Amino acid sequence: MAGAQVHGSSRPVADDRPTSPAKRVSADRRKHEGRMGYEAGLSAELRVAQDYERRGFPVARRRWRGMGGEIDLIFRDGEGLVFVEVKKSRSFERALERLTARQIARLRVAAEEYLGTQPKGSLTEVRFDVALVNGQGEMRVIENALCGW
Repeated sequence: MAGAQVHGSSRPVADDRPTSPAKRVSADRRKHEGRMGYEAGLSAELRVAQDYERRGFPVARRRWRGMGGEIDLIFRDGEGLVFVEVKKSRSFERALERLTARQIARLRVAAEEYLGTQPKGSLTEVRFDVALVNGQGEMRVIENALCGW
């Protein structure tokens, strides 16, 4: 039975009926689109990292993951740090719309955790930037996008 429940468990029972070709194609397409989105995100992060490095900000960490979440890019700015969230979409507007209040909160928690690994800890000067990349590969950086953290 499709979607049947095992007694005492919320896990569905495996359905051994053959999957229809349409469902298989749809699942394959979603997997392919997900992989393409992941690769596009990595490409956008690389482009942003190269831009910051060209402007004199050495990379401290890429895709740093702590208990509170992930920070896409972290750069050194003298003795301070620049935390950068990269957003890629078809347009700059759509990319910016993808930055939610919940995600900002996770970024702040992750940044506090990362600062705990630094010699000056929470006394380290920091800045939060958002880098937007559109479908044509153009980039816009909003410096101090999350000021007042």
